[in-house]
Amino acid sequence: MWSGDQALLSVLRAQDQGEPKLIAQGYEYEVPMSMEVEGQSREWRERRLVVRSMRHAEAAEVALRARIAKAKAQVEALNLRGRGRRRFEAIATLREAVNDIVQRHRVEDFLWLRYDQHTTMCPVRAYKDRSAYVKEEHHATVEVQVDEAALESAVRRLGWRMYSTKQPVEQLSLEQAVLAYRGEYLVERSLGRLKGRPLSLTPMYVQRDDHATGLIRLLSIALRVLTLVEFVVRRQLAAEEATFAGLYVGNAKRETTRPTAERLLEAFQEVTLTVVKEVHRVYRHLTALSPLQERILELLGFSSRVYTRLCTVSHEPL
Repeated sequence: MWSGDQALLSVLRAQDQGEPKLIAQGYEYEVPMSMEVEGQSREWRERRLVVRSMRHAEAAEVALRARIAKAKAQVEALNLRGRGRRRFEAIATLREAVNDIVQRHRVEDFLWLRYDQHTTMCPVRAYKDRSAYVKEEHHATVEVQVDEAALESAVRRLGWRMYSTKQPVEQLSLEQAVLAYRGEYLVERSLGRLKGRPLSLTPMYVQRDDHATGLIRLLSIALRVLTLVEFVVRRQLAAEEATFAGLYVGNAKRETTRPTAERLLEAFQEVTLTVVKEVHRVYRHLTALSPLQERILELLGFSSRVYTRLCTVSHEPL
């Protein structure tokens, strides 16, 4: 592949605005497969899709270069002398300190190290009955450089993944397989919602087991609501082949086809219900719904009466 004999196919993803974005490159090959099931031999051909994610490769490269730079700076700092700094007299002890840094940052293959032993003759003046003499002082230093060839080779290997499928290329091309994988439902995202914002399952400040069980069940119901709201809105936008704007604070014109439930609900945070109580009556006033809020209700299949009916007189049935 690096020599150019293996051509790479580009995978593009359509953007809400602008030109399609290159998200991956890859190639594929077939592997004959066989296995024995209940005494009978089964054979088929499996497609192996070798794909490099551009975003994953870029993020991994940035992280790798940052680790190398940090390790290099820490190794070079071992040569500095001054108050509070350890002075290494022997190469062996210096090498141990360097190895600890290099292994901690996992950059053993990317740094070139050279150790030197230095001897300095320092004259010592005579003092009282002690005659002048020359004292030998020993110290070790290390020179460190980045192995650019090894680093470049490692960078070229970052971001690669392999997928396998039995679907023929006529039914599932490499580009379709990558896009389908990227668009799959991830249960980890729901668990992240449950443990973090907006549900915040942890920490639980409850002492009884039944309270903990009840809290988990209640928040799991809320999680289902969030997931359902998001799914319904995205499905409706896809059916209308439309985009949605107005959800991003500071960028009202930014459009999306995949709004999150959190942003949809944040659009209603300014809705205020005011209740005025008299002797025989209770009045309610609701701030008017904005076009954005009405559009969200429309996508969800709800009527604006979900809110406006709250303004009825309290002794009348809702």
